[in-house]
Amino acid sequence: MSKVVAIVGPTAVGKTSLSIKLATALNGEIISGDSMQVYRHLDIGTAKVTPEEMAGIPHHLIDICDVDEQYSVAKFKNEANSWIQKISSAHQLPLIVGGTGFYLQSLTNNLALGGNQDNQRSEKFRQHWQQVLEERGPHYVWEQLESKDPKAASAIPENNSRRVIRALEVIDENGQLFSQQQQSQAMDDFLLIGLTTDRQVLYDRINRRVDIMIDSGLLEEAKWLYDKGGIDLPAGKGIGYHELFPYFAGKCSLEDAVAKIKQDSRHYAKRQLTWFRNKMDVHWFDLVSGQNNTNEIKEFIDGWLKK
Repeated sequence: MSKVVAIVGPTAVGKTSLSIKLATALNGEIISGDSMQVYRHLDIGTAKVTPEEMAGIPHHLIDICDVDEQYSVAKFKNEANSWIQKISSAHQLPLIVGGTGFYLQSLTNNLALGGNQDNQRSEKFRQHWQQVLEERGPHYVWEQLESKDPKAASAIPENNSRRVIRALEVIDENGQLFSQQQQSQAMDDFLLIGLTTDRQVLYDRINRRVDIMIDSGLLEEAKWLYDKGGIDLPAGKGIGYHELFPYFAGKCSLEDAVAKIKQDSRHYAKRQLTWFRNKMDVHWFDLVSGQNNTNEIKEFIDGWLKK
């Protein structure tokens, strides 16, 4: 079992800076837990760590995909686990840094994910149950789940056929009850460090960060993605990019597009905080206000590592 530290929290709260200081102090390597930083060429809008900021610390799962590739949570889980083992085997501390809550939860809860299975098999499975649904109705399909996993069936309304079929698919792919996937025993020992601050202060930081991104060349970066067909690409769904596409199409002003980026970023930060607070066991610190400091967090991690 490897000990792993994860640094989580909303956008614009200082995760990157803290992670590099901790990695330097604790002999660590960093694994990105951000679903957008996997894409090459998208540096400004994803707030990707720069080579200078890395300060010689190895970073993993950054710049590993082209913008037209789909990157899944299942792929992240496999690749992150592989890096955790490599880093731990080298007697270094794996530090996972990012704000994509489901990515982190896939690791800490060892979620059963279907992404490694043969895609054609999964598609055939879904098509089969879709046909059964059309022929026999939602109650019949739900009954099949109830016979295999009563706990999952009790938690899923029978008219939510998409989720019922997904639960059947997970059981088929993994040989594991859908209801147990979030209770799976995690393979590694995780300590979750969360960064937060006063909501209004955070929102002001987000607004300023967007202005800095615009000044740093976000328009050119987003236009490059738009010209690549970004509207239809997985990477084009990212905040900071899709809001600018209507501007490039002549459908809104730049001012309105930038305001939308700020609004979407604030809403995303709120969702991130809600996710981490409700779904994960996080130890919270506030570096922005000065309520806590980096050394305090390092000592907290040191104490955990010695247990």
